Amino acid sequence: MNGLLLALQFFTSIPIRKELPMDRKDVTAMYVALPLVGGIIGLAMYGVAALFVDVIGTGTLLTSVFVVVAGIALTGGLHLDGFADMGDAFFSYRDRVKRLEILEDPRIGAFGTMALILLIIVKIALFEELIHRNTGMLPYFIAVPLLARAGMNVYFSTTRLAKEKGIAYFFKEKLATGTLMASSIGMGLAIAVALGVVIHSVILPVVLLIVVSGAVLLFRSWSLKHFGGVSGDLCGAYIEGVEVLLWLAIIICI
Repeated sequence: MNGLLLALQFFTSIPIRKELPMDRKDVTAMYVALPLVGGIIGLAMYGVAALFVDVIGTGTLLTSVFVVVAGIALTGGLHLDGFADMGDAFFSYRDRVKRLEILEDPRIGAFGTMALILLIIVKIALFEELIHRNTGMLPYFIAVPLLARAGMNVYFSTTRLAKEKGIAYFFKEKLATGTLMASSIGMGLAIAVALGVVIHSVILPVVLLIVVSGAVLLFRSWSLKHFGGVSGDLCGAYIEGVEVLLWLAIIICI
């Protein structure tokens, strides 16, 4: 239970006003629970979509805007912040040390702003397309954020740190990597199988697993090349980017 509460406390805007232990088992449990928290966020976003479409009766575009806003509100914009910082750092075309300094800078620059705007527009467009089709959306809303966070756990576990300080350093030092890897891979496979059973398809779950696995490999290599390793901001950027890829894969396949 402490792991779930820690995941809610650190990775969502849900107020958990309780001082929780941060031992090795607790931090590991927090990351183990993170994909489940993603599923909860996805379920809430589906609830917003159903509310506006079925109860209020708004159009798909406006509904999509509120779905995206709900996701941002529930995460406190944490992952979007990482995506924006990554955009500023990478497109600065500076050396690795300077890029890491830009990642740490709380201010947002022109490239980060452009990356953020583009990401939000793409997400609104993807949700609008999905809601317009209205093809049993609930399983997808649960599977996508869960798979993205399970993949992020694998990426975080298998990539060396870009810097030996900060929150990512604190958490990784306390992680039981083997336990986290096993639980994340198992959870990803389980949700893929469950999705296949619900939608009566093998192809789409396999495609989603390929997307997540490919993203881990490619983003890990890219992070090592351009930043020297993983950071908290890059983990957030991974989640945002992979969610977009997964939604795109779903729209193409259904």
